[in-house]
Amino acid sequence: MNFHIALIPGDGIGPEIVEEARKVLDRVAEIYHHQFTYEKLLMGGCSIDAYGTSLTDETLARAKAADSVLLGAVGGDVGNSRWYDIDPKDRPEAGLLKIRKGLELFANIRPAYLYRELKDACPLREAIADAGFDMVIMRELTGGLYFGERKTEEINGVRRATDTLVYDENEIRRIAVKGFEIAMKRKKHLISVDKANVLDSSRLWRAVVNEVAKSYPEVTVTHMLVDNCAMQLVKDPAQFDVVLTENMFGDILSDEASMITGSIGMLSSASLGATKLGLYEPSHGSAPDIAGKNIANPIATILSAAMMLRYSFDLDQEAKAVEDAVQQVLTDGYRTSDIMAEGCKLVGTREMGDRIAERI
Repeated sequence: MNFHIALIPGDGIGPEIVEEARKVLDRVAEIYHHQFTYEKLLMGGCSIDAYGTSLTDETLARAKAADSVLLGAVGGDVGNSRWYDIDPKDRPEAGLLKIRKGLELFANIRPAYLYRELKDACPLREAIADAGFDMVIMRELTGGLYFGERKTEEINGVRRATDTLVYDENEIRRIAVKGFEIAMKRKKHLISVDKANVLDSSRLWRAVVNEVAKSYPEVTVTHMLVDNCAMQLVKDPAQFDVVLTENMFGDILSDEASMITGSIGMLSSASLGATKLGLYEPSHGSAPDIAGKNIANPIATILSAAMMLRYSFDLDQEAKAVEDAVQQVLTDGYRTSDIMAEGCKLVGTREMGDRIAERI
């Protein structure tokens, strides 16, 4: 089969980790007789440098024309990069919001799984790590606080900033349906996270989730306040299967979940809409402090490429082959510096990619 993939390496370590994912995809193509063609596109700080904006309309159109998009990472050090003080609508991160909106990707899927080989890297106490966990966080991606009206103004000599949190029932319903569909394929347990004791938007969220739940009687639904969820993730992560939540809460909770896996360098993600076109990216940032040093962990990007094979291309066997190769490399004791443990072999970004590719 032939697929056209838009590659957006981005900034910092982005080009390095995307190159390793491409290496793994090329190996998949060779073994399973597919053809992947690639088109490199600029987004983020590199696009600002080249075009004056983080994502051009032309780049967005070319991404739309692809079968799928694989993204590295965008941005620089917060508060300490040449892109930080420019207009917010043109900062590197604005490109992420624009491409998600432009591709109509409203559902972000972030698996968080603790590999047995990495339990010593889990920051939680031993008894919790021994229990393990395997969850998926479903985050609404194109609504809420990040997309609401915003402004900064000065009133009577005092600066005031306003960000608006808005959801309508249709936005909530479509992400809830996605969440229930995934729950049906897993353990049939969905926890919906909100702040319904304070926010009207959360009360509507909870009401719509309950409405959708009626169509999925096999799924057990639990509602949990976001502050409690943040505590439960570190107290008893094994209780979670599918976590459904809004944009900002999902952003924060998925990063928390990534850290208890041992390293944010292990966490993949997929952003999906109503079609097969998806955007796949690691959950970590651009880590400019280690860019170009051949020490970044490419596994999250490689696992994101596996999600692309599964969700956009319907190549389940090939996706599992990649996931199994990652598992085998970890079992064989290879580690990048972020997940290094005593008795294991330290490898760099490129060698980790090589080791995974050769096991497919």
